[in-house]
Amino acid sequence: MKKLLCPKTYNCVDLGLLFLRVSIGLMMAFSHGLGKVQKYFAGGEIKFPDPIGVGASASLFMAGFTEFFLALLLVLGFATRIVTIPLVITMFVAAFVVHGADPFAKKEFALLYLVPFIAIFFTGPGKYSLDAIFCKKDKNIFR
Repeated sequence: MKKLLCPKTYNCVDLGLLFLRVSIGLMMAFSHGLGKVQKYFAGGEIKFPDPIGVGASASLFMAGFTEFFLALLLVLGFATRIVTIPLVITMFVAAFVVHGADPFAKKEFALLYLVPFIAIFFTGPGKYSLDAIFCKKDKNIFR
């Protein structure tokens, strides 16, 4: 059964990390980050929470930049552990500061992003990533 699900030519852990990185990164970038980036550059009055006291405009910029651009770097597996740090912080602030007084159901959405970002931080991107290409002496990642 194992041979059927995971042939010897592939490492199932690395395929799992690739799937996790790409799926969670694309969902974050296009479901959350893109809208914030568009809102920031659209102009007009910005109504956005200011959870860390830097102003609504700066908070929107930081959240949008993190959720869109850094999530896309996560998809590519570039500087993976570094880009997960702001993603973890953003989701932590969303869950426990912005929605701190809200019921768990309101916090749950941010937590559902927080958990895989933490897991990716600890596991790394896997061998199917730009990090693996740039950090290996042997450039053949398909061995």
